[in-house]
Amino acid sequence: MPHPQLITRFAPSPTGLLHLGHAWSAVLAHDLARAGGGRFLLRIEDIDTGRCRPGFTQALIEDLRWLGLGFDAPPLLQSTRREAHAAALARLAGMGLTYPCFCTRADIAQASSAPHGMPPVYPGTCRALPAEEAGRRMQREPHAMRLDVEKALALSGALSWQDALAGGVEADPAAGGDIVLARRDIGVGYMLAAVVDDGFQGISRIVRGRDLFEATHVQRLLQHLLGLEPPQYLHHALLLAEDGRRLAKRDKAETLASLRAGGMDGKALADRLRAEPPEGPDRHLPKPEVHASNMHV
Repeated sequence: MPHPQLITRFAPSPTGLLHLGHAWSAVLAHDLARAGGGRFLLRIEDIDTGRCRPGFTQALIEDLRWLGLGFDAPPLLQSTRREAHAAALARLAGMGLTYPCFCTRADIAQASSAPHGMPPVYPGTCRALPAEEAGRRMQREPHAMRLDVEKALALSGALSWQDALAGGVEADPAAGGDIVLARRDIGVGYMLAAVVDDGFQGISRIVRGRDLFEATHVQRLLQHLLGLEPPQYLHHALLLAEDGRRLAKRDKAETLASLRAGGMDGKALADRLRAEPPEGPDRHLPKPEVHASNMHV
């Protein structure tokens, strides 16, 4: 059944302050909804309580308002959706598509044959553990729950999604290996929670950077398994730091909060971002200048 209305979202994690890359995604998603007479929603992806901070949540809301972006509903805190996430995990388990994994990151890195510089792909070490052994170890060892992608694909068959820039894309969930669906420290993880909450909010267009393009393969599979209508996508080019790396919180990219504190006009900055075409190569956006005329009065 098709989505009845154009609905986009911006879904940051409050693990740090927003930077220009976040702003560009938010502006694109906001403007797409406004141009189509739809709705623009904000979701705070705060399920990783060890890294998320309430102060960052308030800061990012202030940043988005400073850019002149309005939301069509109160922000949805993903942490309030844990029961729905757990129900989705239980549904997949009931289909025989999950299994416990006891491997550490070091174990996976050592066993993986991923190319140098690429994140290791889980080699399926725990997939064939006898049920009795797996159950016994679950009682005493830390573990994650993984999706058995091979079994899932046997149920789903061929899948695809539509991207505004890439066109029709054939999904290849197996390329990413058996992804983690849940961990003891955070409960259900990002991949599954995002799919469940996009369905709950009726998101029909997902606008995000092309660095998340590969995640769409397995998310498309999860949508099918959970009976959710797939959204369309727009995976846009990335903004780069001066050294050519993509902007990232962990690299302490210049924040919107610092630009705001320095007197930058947020709406003027949003207009500058609107002038950037979402297609084409990743690019460096010259550092916005703060002129006297941009200072807050």
